[in-house]
Amino acid sequence: MPILIGFLVVLLLASIRQVNQYERGVKLRFGKFVKLVDPGWRIVLPVIESMQKIDIRIKAADVPYQDTITQDNISCKINAVIYYRIADVGKAWLEVENVINAVNQLAQTTMRNICGELTLDQLLSSREETAQRIKDVIATHTTAWGVEVGSVELKDIALPEDMVRTIAKQAEAEREKRAVIINSEGELKAAQNLADAAKILTTSDGAMHLRTLHSINDISSDQSNTVVFAIPLEIMRAFEKMGQK
Repeated sequence: MPILIGFLVVLLLASIRQVNQYERGVKLRFGKFVKLVDPGWRIVLPVIESMQKIDIRIKAADVPYQDTITQDNISCKINAVIYYRIADVGKAWLEVENVINAVNQLAQTTMRNICGELTLDQLLSSREETAQRIKDVIATHTTAWGVEVGSVELKDIALPEDMVRTIAKQAEAEREKRAVIINSEGELKAAQNLADAAKILTTSDGAMHLRTLHSINDISSDQSNTVVFAIPLEIMRAFEKMGQK
């Protein structure tokens, strides 16, 4: 009897399995799916039953650099990170052999396919939209595997060195173009203001005299300046006639 009791105790201890809070278990009996196991201590009979624990926390899978050719025949390398979690433990264990590897491989092929449908300008200017397209395609396949895709983020787009230099030259030319446009707009505005000022001075009585007095006042503020007044010839002749009288 003591031997039997000891054997039962050993059997019971060997049958206890712990499922952590962030895990769920898939229980099989004689190789057939029985049920999903919640966190806690669970009894799994040796030989007869087996249990596989699956982590249901959000995972961040780093998708390595993928060589791709854009729609305008430019080669580049792209890598990304995909965030996903196991939403249906039963499907994730029973429907696909290695769900983590399957998601990673699907992400790689999807990245190459979608980036190949875009031009380089579209790829560089709409990274968020491209990542959303990749996520939508991946999610349509992984739903059957019990996987919920949270988001996909493009980490880097590596271009050949000659293409990087070309883009840098293009950006510099664009900056110079904008600088010339801004400078010409400023000159046009200044010319318009000068024309308006000249029009006012010629059409308003006494405006030119006021402007002259204002200029003289500005010049006289510095004692080292020498002021030379230009008197019109008509005024000199008028004074000459007055002297002859």
